[in-house]
Amino acid sequence: MDPNSLIAIFVVVALVVVALFVFFSFVPVMLWISALASGVRISMITLVAMRLRRVVPSRIVNPLIKATKAGLGLTINQLESHYLAGGNVDRVVNALIAAQRANIPLGFERAAAIDLAGRDVLQAVQMSVNPRVIETPFVSAVAKDGIEVKVRARVTVRANIDRLVGGAGEETIIARVGEGIVSTNGSADSHKEVLENPDMISRTVLNKGLDAGTAFEILSIDIADVDIGKNIGAQLQTEQAEADKRIAQAKAEERRAMAVALEQEMRARVVEMRAKVVESEAEVPRAMAEALRGGKIGYMDVLNMRNIEADTLMRDSIGKSGRPANNDEEA
Repeated sequence: MDPNSLIAIFVVVALVVVALFVFFSFVPVMLWISALASGVRISMITLVAMRLRRVVPSRIVNPLIKATKAGLGLTINQLESHYLAGGNVDRVVNALIAAQRANIPLGFERAAAIDLAGRDVLQAVQMSVNPRVIETPFVSAVAKDGIEVKVRARVTVRANIDRLVGGAGEETIIARVGEGIVSTNGSADSHKEVLENPDMISRTVLNKGLDAGTAFEILSIDIADVDIGKNIGAQLQTEQAEADKRIAQAKAEERRAMAVALEQEMRARVVEMRAKVVESEAEVPRAMAEALRGGKIGYMDVLNMRNIEADTLMRDSIGKSGRPANNDEEA
């Protein structure tokens, strides 16, 4: 065989291999065989069309095989439309199978809506069969006697599939249970009532219908732990007394400042009156000089006046010098 014939044969074989590789990579033949063996009637053209619509055929065919084996009666168009909408087809089919086994009424449209809403529909079905326990953190409340009571509860809930779309989540359940605990403890006359009857909290909270508008149904509320905290009433009274003391001190300081200001004002008035006295005393010699010039008094009258003043000054000096001695005698 000449070399040209060998080259031609190799080229043909290579082209056939490449063509087969491209064919099997673009057309999922093995997936079509698996579907056909499972009783799922799907044409090769449909699988190729999925490739053209940028849909992964295995994401549709494998869940369809499970649904067919479970007798759900789903169509390929339903699964493909849910996949194109951004949903998880495999999880929805698993949820439908679990709901069918548990005798829970759940249709494909409802399951697809729950999945597109961002909730785990399979987990919701499992929670409907096996209720879940939500443990709240310690909720602090103060009874009427001022004693703080800390309560921790366990809430057993079951998923309500009818309210999964648009229903509130676990955070709302915890918040509402905490609100009920605070309300119940706050209405108790004494913290001893809460310690003696912790079931009073669960009964009161359950009667409030806390699961309204949520995606869950509350089955029971059990009190897990009850602790005693601080004496909030005494602490508040102490803080109030401290505030009253500061207010009284501020008012006393204000009165002291007013008294000091009044004292300074009185001293200023005393100085002012002394100045007036000195001014008046300065007028006496002038008046005497005018009287002497006018002949109303004589020179002897002036001497007598000075003698009287000297005698008065002497008496004052004697009296001032005798005061310490008198004080000693009295002591």
